Amino acid sequence: MPELPEVHTTATILDKLVSGKKILSVWTDYNSSFYRGKENIKDPEYFKKFLEGVSNREIVRVFRRAKNILLDIEGSSTVLIHMKMTGHLLYGDYTYLRRSDSWEPTDKQSSLGGPMSRFVHLVFTLDDGKFLAFSDMRKFATVTLIPNKDALEKVFSSLGPEPLEKGFNLNLFKQSLQGKPKGKIKTVLMDHKVIAGIGNIYSDEILWASSVYPETIVSKLTKENFHNMFYAMKMLLAKGIDFGGDSMSDYRNPYGEKGSFQLHHEAYRRTGEKCRKKGCLGTIVRKVVNGRSAHFCNKHQKLKS
Repeated sequence: MPELPEVHTTATILDKLVSGKKILSVWTDYNSSFYRGKENIKDPEYFKKFLEGVSNREIVRVFRRAKNILLDIEGSSTVLIHMKMTGHLLYGDYTYLRRSDSWEPTDKQSSLGGPMSRFVHLVFTLDDGKFLAFSDMRKFATVTLIPNKDALEKVFSSLGPEPLEKGFNLNLFKQSLQGKPKGKIKTVLMDHKVIAGIGNIYSDEILWASSVYPETIVSKLTKENFHNMFYAMKMLLAKGIDFGGDSMSDYRNPYGEKGSFQLHHEAYRRTGEKCRKKGCLGTIVRKVVNGRSAHFCNKHQKLKS
């Protein structure tokens, strides 16, 4: 699932590409009986309202909150897109294939034509002659229209703080985590109600860099642990953004290009490899923690008694 750096990268690029552009029309083949009566474009009746709400309106700006892409629309509404497990947004030239009722990049040889970009289930036609397409292989994504800023604030009322905000300091980081004193640190770091935007990849990397065992109970963490995790978090999320996100799985940026953070993993999916921490003789191992995979070193991240 795209995490903060991937979502940030997407929002930043799209803000430059589509802000000021008008949405002329929207196409989708999402249609799920599970979503009947819900405010999600997978319900055909809701999609009609969605289409009416965004058609012939300008995209004012694109930004991010937690793992959500947000398109402010002319007026007061906001399109919310959560890319979930396999989704990514793409911008460029597309051709509608009437025989298969689907879309594909006009230039199949471009980066937009890659294997991870062919599951297009949502397309915004823009007034610059380009298209904003959403590829979602597993169809898990959420797309909805938030009517006004008060409603948007309510949607995000339960989210934790943004970890890269300047005002989010070590003390607030510690307070946020200590709100779940009995939780295992791997799980708590990934709880969007505690801190927004951290998932499986970056939690593994943060814990590796700060020498913390993933099943350490929050109440057992030391002052040094909090200090090391905080600065590792700030550094690694910024590094993820600098490298354009992580494309070990499906993620692509709006140009259809891969990020490169996956080339710099120290723990995530390096099971069985030697630990690369200087002076460490350990090996990266994998363990399931509360239903999620944790990758860590069996030496410098050992559980402290």
